[in-house]
Amino acid sequence: MTTQAMTTQAMTTQALEATDEAGATTAAAGTRPPTAVDSNGPQPEPDPPRRLGFAVGVVALGGLLFGFDTGVISGALLFLKTDFQLSALQEGTVISSLLLGAAAGALGSGRPADRWGRRRTLIVIAVTFTLGLVLATAAAGFWTMIAARVVLGLAVGSASTVVPLYLAEIAPPRLRGRLITVNQILLTAGILVSYLVNLWFADEANWRAMFGVGLVPSLLMLAGLLFVPESPVWLSVRAQERGSDEQPQGSGASGSRGGHREHLADPTVRRALMIGLTLGAVQQFAGINTIIYYAPSIMQRAGLPATNSILYSVVIGVVNLLMTVAAVPLIDRAGRRPLLVLSLTGMAVALIPLGFALDGDLGPASHLIALVCMGVYVSSFAIGLGPVFWILAAEIFPPSLRAWGAGLCALVNWAANFVVGQLFLPAADLVGESVVFWFFATVALAALWFVLRHVPETKNRPFEVIHEELTARALSAPK
Repeated sequence: MTTQAMTTQAMTTQALEATDEAGATTAAAGTRPPTAVDSNGPQPEPDPPRRLGFAVGVVALGGLLFGFDTGVISGALLFLKTDFQLSALQEGTVISSLLLGAAAGALGSGRPADRWGRRRTLIVIAVTFTLGLVLATAAAGFWTMIAARVVLGLAVGSASTVVPLYLAEIAPPRLRGRLITVNQILLTAGILVSYLVNLWFADEANWRAMFGVGLVPSLLMLAGLLFVPESPVWLSVRAQERGSDEQPQGSGASGSRGGHREHLADPTVRRALMIGLTLGAVQQFAGINTIIYYAPSIMQRAGLPATNSILYSVVIGVVNLLMTVAAVPLIDRAGRRPLLVLSLTGMAVALIPLGFALDGDLGPASHLIALVCMGVYVSSFAIGLGPVFWILAAEIFPPSLRAWGAGLCALVNWAANFVVGQLFLPAADLVGESVVFWFFATVALAALWFVLRHVPETKNRPFEVIHEELTARALSAPK
């Protein structure tokens, strides 16, 4: 797994070094000179900074930590509940506290990223990851662990917003999708690493070591961030804001300082929000985390004994990682919309027979069909909806509102994650797992209609072109 992630990073570095050679003169300065344009219109994209491969590798460690910290609890909890004598309610609280912290982190990270810059915010996120992991490793009881999980949640939620945002803003348009997908690869790699770490320390029941391993990437990220450049897009926007401050009042110049509520009057911003928030909710309400969190119990219900939950999680993690890697060359070739269509179709097709398999209606082969359906479902998610949501959230908002908009999308995603995680088992007990998975299939089909009708293609397009298309769609929409 680690070798695969390093190989991906090396390939990215090679591709970007060629770009650096072509734009060395302007990139060395970090940004193009600000261009006088209407403040409400699209802004020209600055040149990417040099040493992009290094910057991508360092910042994408935030994705690795995102995946590691959400996945490591699945194994650690097996031993935590014994050492701390946790009740079932307390076990659920240990898991959900990270999700609530992540929702808060996603909501609160946009303003600092806009005001202080992407790089400074990322440094704070790396410090928060480190603090949370230290607290978790040294936890002396239930409440200490809750505090650690909330701190880790703040870091995870903030990273889910700012990491893809930074990668989108330093990337040339033709490589933007691939670079953001590097973050998704390391996210899935982080989940897989956490499962393997859990497996390694399971015989010793050493949950403290499970958390402690995460300190390695968090410290590497913190050290590396001291040497990465600031986002050139953010620098350009700040330069334009400083120029607008020197203009007389009433000149029409405006930045993000006037408050974000007033921007909701802009139909283009509202349309971007509609797309981002809908896809953020769909990514969770289509059921992905029920498969990842509850795969062993689902397999057991279908007739396959779940004798080793950690091992089943490793299998799911491997499939998730491999298909995310497979998505890398497709993101900027096939495009965002085709991958979303393929992904949502595959997810719906897999979920329908999975429901029948869980009912036992498919006979002795039910457990094999359930395994195949789960593999197809996870593969379909990983190649499309998984990475594409985060890419679009970092592409569709205007520069001065990009961190704010991406933060709202991440907030909805984490809130939906919390709701689905809390309601899945009670809903399955009430109406049956089959009905729940058919509900997920219905969500995927409804999302397919939404994508075909509302989501624009952003492949290889500069930010200003994406903005222009969203504006045209908003103005042509029925009143």
